[in-house]
Amino acid sequence: MSPQPDAIRGATIVGTGMYVPERVVTNQDLMRLVDTSDEWIMERTGIRERRWSAPDQASSDLALIAARRALDMAGIGPGDVDQIVLATTTPDKILPSCACTLQAKLGASRAAAFDLYAACTGFIYGLSVARGAIGTGMADTVLVIGVEQLSRITDMTDRNTCVLFGDGAGAAVLRPCAPGDGIRAVSIHSDGVMGDLLEVPSGGGLSPSSHETVDRREHFIRMRGKELFRVAVRGMDESLQKALVDAGVAAADLDIVIPHQANLRIIDAVRERAGVPADRVIVNIDRYGNTSSASIPITLDEVVRAGRLKPGDHVGFVAFGGGITWGASVAKWTLPVPVGANGVAAAHTVAGAPRT
Repeated sequence: MSPQPDAIRGATIVGTGMYVPERVVTNQDLMRLVDTSDEWIMERTGIRERRWSAPDQASSDLALIAARRALDMAGIGPGDVDQIVLATTTPDKILPSCACTLQAKLGASRAAAFDLYAACTGFIYGLSVARGAIGTGMADTVLVIGVEQLSRITDMTDRNTCVLFGDGAGAAVLRPCAPGDGIRAVSIHSDGVMGDLLEVPSGGGLSPSSHETVDRREHFIRMRGKELFRVAVRGMDESLQKALVDAGVAAADLDIVIPHQANLRIIDAVRERAGVPADRVIVNIDRYGNTSSASIPITLDEVVRAGRLKPGDHVGFVAFGGGITWGASVAKWTLPVPVGANGVAAAHTVAGAPRT
């Protein structure tokens, strides 16, 4: 899926933003809800605390703040956005889409807006969509967002899942760049045969909401963690290796790796299999927990604002989620190029800045 033979230009990230709710929920707080301990949670997940939304906050509210911050960094207004690709499993409503609700709040009246449903791999799927749209000239500016309110669909009586999940939003603005720069490769995959490893059983067309489904607690996440661990590690490693090959980059050349923040043991296992030094893998799961599709863009924004990425650096993204889905992307951190009146980037005259 990575090669783009008809691409006229590359696509690069020119702005990032994130938002997490103010409410901090610690492991000690969860000890009041279920039979658990700080030591048990830390040993199995690496999580110390997570953020939960206020009762009056919707996913579109979280996404709005992250989107505005990303646009501000990019120096772009809402009216310049051509597409909004919003990855989520917790939209405000079934209809309209969360992306359309965000579009209205943001004032991005020109943008085509739609939701993308790939669970924790959603942001990487979104990068794939944005890369294709920009590369073929369908769009000049694409806003990709991952946003989740997993606290809304977490069973607070289930000690195995209620300790894992948090809420938050991350956003990235993509613009044209020279071919071969920016998002150099994306490798995305899925296997619906294993969909029941991570699911919310009811609430859709197959099993509509009813008193019975609520009583059976079927509107909350159900997860078979041990089985997911094995396929997550294998899938993340294989997709990262494929993205590296497609990008023509060796694992040793990755300056930064941003994995989905699902579980510290999964992150460590993938890092070891890929052969990436620990100091290049960014981890913030201890502060935010698993925020699904939001975890990679949240982490990316922290990395960017800390000044840890320089033009010419290579960054890898890798994730695994319900569906099941998994994927990876490799990007060369690159400056954008101007877009002419005909919508074509002057890729032959502008390239990424050299390393400093």
